[in-house]
Amino acid sequence: MNKSNKTQLSYMDSVHRDGRIWCCIIIAILLLVPISISLIWGATPIFSTEVLVGFGGLLLMYWPVGAIEVFTYVPMLGSGGSYLAFVTGNIANLKLPCALDALDKNGVKAGTEEGDIISTIAIAVSSIVTTLIVALGVILIVPLSPILENPALNPAFDCMIPALFGGLAVVFISKNAKLSIAPIILMLALCIFVPALPNLGIGVMVIIGVLFTLLVARIMYKKNWL
Repeated sequence: MNKSNKTQLSYMDSVHRDGRIWCCIIIAILLLVPISISLIWGATPIFSTEVLVGFGGLLLMYWPVGAIEVFTYVPMLGSGGSYLAFVTGNIANLKLPCALDALDKNGVKAGTEEGDIISTIAIAVSSIVTTLIVALGVILIVPLSPILENPALNPAFDCMIPALFGGLAVVFISKNAKLSIAPIILMLALCIFVPALPNLGIGVMVIIGVLFTLLVARIMYKKNWL
């Protein structure tokens, strides 16, 4: 094995080692919150039929989505970016757009060593900026409340996510307009004829869109339309 392959192997080994350690730490911390509340206030849940039925409903919804998100996001985020994004959260709304934009600006492809590094840096910077903004928001929430609660600003807040994905859509649609037609039609049809589906969350919509786009891309590639 040459020096380059050894360096790459060592880097990926460290990414997976550190990523697994931090994921386990975060899981432990998250579980300690309800456990601590239960022990301090004696609010231990009673595992009745109603609780188990409700818990089962949540599992049926979130476990498949969580499993599919791994296969959907990891090829785009890379190894290091995936560990960091799944630990810090808010992938679809923030981490994924930041990673894709960074890859596009630097002219590298997802799935490469360069793409993995660029994606990890972008997600790390995004996480730091998000933490600083949240901290600043906590400090300024009281003095800014009259401004933020102004009804005149509600339309702007409602358009933040569409504006974010709209800007990204222009970039990626312009790269392959033919491939973008089918998923756009699908999303419009789902929002119009199945209005309850978007209420399940943006993660569900992203997964549906990605799987459908992969299928359409495969068909178009086989027919030499791309």
